[in-house]
Amino acid sequence: MNAPLRKVAISVLVLFTLLIVNVNVIQVIRADDLRDNPRNTRVLTEEYDQQRGAIVVAGNEIASSVETDNSLTYLRTYADGPLYAPVTGYYSVLFGNTGIERAENDVLRGTDDRLFGRRLADIFTGRDLSGGNVELTLDPAAQQAAMEGLAGVTGAVVALDPSTGAVLALASTPTFDPNQLSSHDPDAMRAYAEQLDEQGIEPTVNQAITERYPAGSIFKVIVSAAALASGDYTPETVIPAPQDYTLPGTNTGLENFGGAACSPSGEQPLIDALTISCNTAFAQLGIDLGEDAVRSMAEAFGINGEGFEIPLQVEDSTIGDIEDDAALGQTSIGQRDVALTPMQAAMIAATVANDGTLMKPFLVDSIQAPDLTVIDQTDPEEMAEPISDDVAAQLTEMMTSVVENGSGRRARISGVTVAGKTGTAETGTDADDHNWFIGFAPAEDPQIAVAVFVKNGGGTGGDTSAPIARSVIEAHLGGGG
Repeated sequence: MNAPLRKVAISVLVLFTLLIVNVNVIQVIRADDLRDNPRNTRVLTEEYDQQRGAIVVAGNEIASSVETDNSLTYLRTYADGPLYAPVTGYYSVLFGNTGIERAENDVLRGTDDRLFGRRLADIFTGRDLSGGNVELTLDPAAQQAAMEGLAGVTGAVVALDPSTGAVLALASTPTFDPNQLSSHDPDAMRAYAEQLDEQGIEPTVNQAITERYPAGSIFKVIVSAAALASGDYTPETVIPAPQDYTLPGTNTGLENFGGAACSPSGEQPLIDALTISCNTAFAQLGIDLGEDAVRSMAEAFGINGEGFEIPLQVEDSTIGDIEDDAALGQTSIGQRDVALTPMQAAMIAATVANDGTLMKPFLVDSIQAPDLTVIDQTDPEEMAEPISDDVAAQLTEMMTSVVENGSGRRARISGVTVAGKTGTAETGTDADDHNWFIGFAPAEDPQIAVAVFVKNGGGTGGDTSAPIARSVIEAHLGGGG
């Protein structure tokens, strides 16, 4: 064989080798990823030949499959679609799947290992294969109140059972109708997707768990916890609270909301500083405590740059880098690089409500076989103990004062003691401020902890977010749970 032919033969051999390697990579190494990819419509099409399991809330199916007379045997339908869309996501032959439809896909399509016995029985008995059901922890009344409260704004509500971590509400707006993304009409689905795009609505964005924002004054609960945990402070400890404060080593002035004075004397008890959300007091307090104390407390509450699953993926929250005392002062009032998801904000309130113990949030209560037999039940899981029960009790006293006497008055509920904290976060742009409220109730025996976030709401958290929190708490305590 002459040299040119040898080179051609070697080149062909190399190409065939690369082709074989690529095929093996695709079929073996990447098989699971490709099969589970939400854009893999071939797998989705095959799944339409069997009945998909239901997603259930309070005994009612909020997502189910109904038989059709077309080539796709089953159609996915959503009762109260826009109400639960932030949780269910959609199941679309054109766009793939999102939300619980994706996170619990193996259960819903019947391939989960926990359903092996059922699949085996179906094979021997000749029954049609069907998926398992996913029962969620949501309280319909709380979810309804949350979504109604957010109508017309971009925002989120997260409500938790503080003693277990069960998610009682997970609301995100603007919402969408998953029925229109899960139909069998490609043209109609594309038209609806274009309509959402024109409105600036991205169905895969869940404001409650995938987006994070400046925390503003709700972060003062973390700084208060660090102060109380140090043993050097009580709610009655008097701290500096000047009208204006120049950040150390700079000419940058920091002032209170509206330029107001927190106290005529320039100092006030810690409980009063939290009650009226005094910026200058908490900037100085954070600096006095030091970065290590503030950062370690934030990390203990879960603000540690690590995400987790509920089983939906929750993005991480962070306080960012702190270069010097000036940065620490800004961080201590929830500005600069502090960025939280509404889920993380709810976890702060829930930890205080649960005597200082942080429970891991979870959204799936149980997994059921097609015959409704429970084959798996979620057990509450403790994540951390950021503070002692004594510190939690002092924080509860302080947060109750916020609602009774301070910036959170619009969260008051007749006959119920509510503990809370408002937040108004600057955006660093010309856009309106973000609005927050976190809280729990009843303060003496907490049944629900809640976080409300309104993006660019303007005004204050007390004006915008606190009333939404009140409605959600009332709905849950009124018998919805």
